Amino acid sequence: MWKEFKEFAMKGNVIDLAVAVVIGAAFGKIVSSLVDNIIMPLVGVLTGGVDFTKSFIWTVGEAQVQFGIFLQAIIDFLIIAFAIFMFVRVLNKLMKKKKEEAVEETAPELDTKEEILAEIRDLLKSQNTLR
Repeated sequence: MWKEFKEFAMKGNVIDLAVAVVIGAAFGKIVSSLVDNIIMPLVGVLTGGVDFTKSFIWTVGEAQVQFGIFLQAIIDFLIIAFAIFMFVRVLNKLMKKKKEEAVEETAPELDTKEEILAEIRDLLKSQNTLR
């Protein structure tokens, strides 16, 4: 059982996933700080000093319904989702460029017969377009 677990844990996909989770958590902290310390204060200034975490609190008996914190969490989620979308979009573009470069490099070389046939084809095409 230990051997199976060791094989599972050392597979590339599991290690990649673990790294992604750690980086994602760190990225989430950065974006949360961006939202909490930069974006939401600016939104508060634009809305006349409204602090969502301290506003929109309804007290029912001894219970408090804190819609402001919920609204803050929704805005935080949307910004994090957009930031991750942009990061993945840029990453996909970079990966696409690398794949295109790899495809260009691996173009097969033509042997002599194929080169002659390609030249004949090109000559026939040029003759047909002249008419």
